[in-house]
Amino acid sequence: MAGDLRETLRFLQTENARLKDENRELREENTTLRQVLDALRTLQDVSASVTTETNALALLDRILESALTALNATAGSLLLLDDETGELVFAVVHGVARETLTNYRLPPGTGIAGWVAHHVEPVIIPNVRADPRFSPSVDEHFNFQTRSMLCVPIATSRKVMGVLSALNKADGKEFSPADLALLAVVAQLAATAMERAETTAPQPA
Repeated sequence: MAGDLRETLRFLQTENARLKDENRELREENTTLRQVLDALRTLQDVSASVTTETNALALLDRILESALTALNATAGSLLLLDDETGELVFAVVHGVARETLTNYRLPPGTGIAGWVAHHVEPVIIPNVRADPRFSPSVDEHFNFQTRSMLCVPIATSRKVMGVLSALNKADGKEFSPADLALLAVVAQLAATAMERAETTAPQPA
């Protein structure tokens, strides 16, 4: 009888701990979803308000910041494609290398960003060091350590404008397919905003 009671108590304690863990995970997921929805609302408002007076870089900076916050990423960048040279230019950077990495140029096809720009396909990479497309040149040059990465193209039906990347979750976890889907939506909003800025710009006489 005493043995049965101990087993029952042990089961109840284990179940109680499991339920606490589930509740904590659900609260975390709910918080994340709220952050994602807030980010998307902000980005939608931003992209819809673009005019000829809009500061393009400030707009892209705001878009990237909202995306990284929603993804809980510690760093990220928005690289624009230079149509003349084929290089990717770090137009907006968030993270410890922000000041030094901005305006740095990647030769055509370099690294994962170059691959994404060329193939116009999004990627999710839990361990960049194990991916043959990864180029360590930026990490080595700017004393940074990329562990995991999301990278998506910024493109319209007419052309590729650049790529958007998010690096290293703050909690050390891996990026998920849902994170990749969110960044893809953000990249599309960025492309729409950039295209809108181009089409509303005054034409030469």
